[in-house]
Amino acid sequence: MVDGGLFIAFEGPEGSGKSTQVRLLGERLSPLGIPLVVTREPGGTPIGEQVRTVLLDRTNCAMLAETEVLLYSAARAQHVGEVLQPALAAGAVVVCDRYVDSTLAYQGAGRGLPLASLAAVQRFATGGLVPDLRVLLDVPAGLGLGRRFAVPGEINRLDVADIAFHERVRGAYLAAAAADPSGWAVIDATGTIAEVADLVVAAVLPRVEQRSEHGARGGRTPTGRA
Repeated sequence: MVDGGLFIAFEGPEGSGKSTQVRLLGERLSPLGIPLVVTREPGGTPIGEQVRTVLLDRTNCAMLAETEVLLYSAARAQHVGEVLQPALAAGAVVVCDRYVDSTLAYQGAGRGLPLASLAAVQRFATGGLVPDLRVLLDVPAGLGLGRRFAVPGEINRLDVADIAFHERVRGAYLAAAAADPSGWAVIDATGTIAEVADLVVAAVLPRVEQRSEHGARGGRTPTGRA
């Protein structure tokens, strides 16, 4: 792969299978011999993982929406500076489980915080870094929550929000993807893990191959929803 990285962010409501599909995509890309970083938010760094524990702990249900977004953004700032920017500068393909659009969907549409304020905080936290491609794994809210609650040990603070919250989150994702179809790949995630994985590879692999052929991210001006 020539100099210049490729940034792919996975997004989706709870129970859409992001973590599984991120891992499977990483396994599919690894044999190609390209620099590859697979990471997640919140987390991806020692500091970010500590923040993740606080954010997802079900005993923290008194957390204000404003506190929530600032914690996510603090973890993201560390992640961008410590992991994402260096990897992209080194020419890696970066596959990230959640990024800025999660904040706009969850704390914006879900919690009702002002989108203009959220966007300003995200620009500060990320320095304007945006993905080259967002992969939206789309499932109806009820189906996704059913999957989550089928594994009780994995239920976190966000899972227990009411169904209307999760429906607003899904709606925000679909609206964002509809507004920027070239920047998003919307995947029907209601199928089997293998079926969804095939759809993901079909959407992502051409972008990886294109970047390998044409190169550089260097000099790209950050734009978009960050």
